[in-house]
Amino acid sequence: MKNLDKALEWLKRAKSNLARAKVGKVSEDILYEDLCFDAQQAAEKAFKTICIINDIRFKKAHDISYLIYLLENGNITVPEELQKAKILTDY
Repeated sequence: MKNLDKALEWLKRAKSNLARAKVGKVSEDILYEDLCFDAQQAAEKAFKTICIINDIRFKKAHDISYLIYLLENGNITVPEELQKAKILTDY
């Protein structure tokens, strides 16, 4: 149950980051890089949620490729569509 609570907290934060990323460039004051950062954070936290649910340990890192690698090594298929999130690591 502890892992479930932890996973739900990560998922809550992922959804928050995704909501901010979806706002889009509604103002000149909003930078594209900041929207990309929120998209990266949403993806990272979502992948970490899956790791937690599946008892896959991860080190403190912000590399989406690393998280996908861990999931695949844990026999979890990561669809090609989600593999594309690797590009967000730079943000």
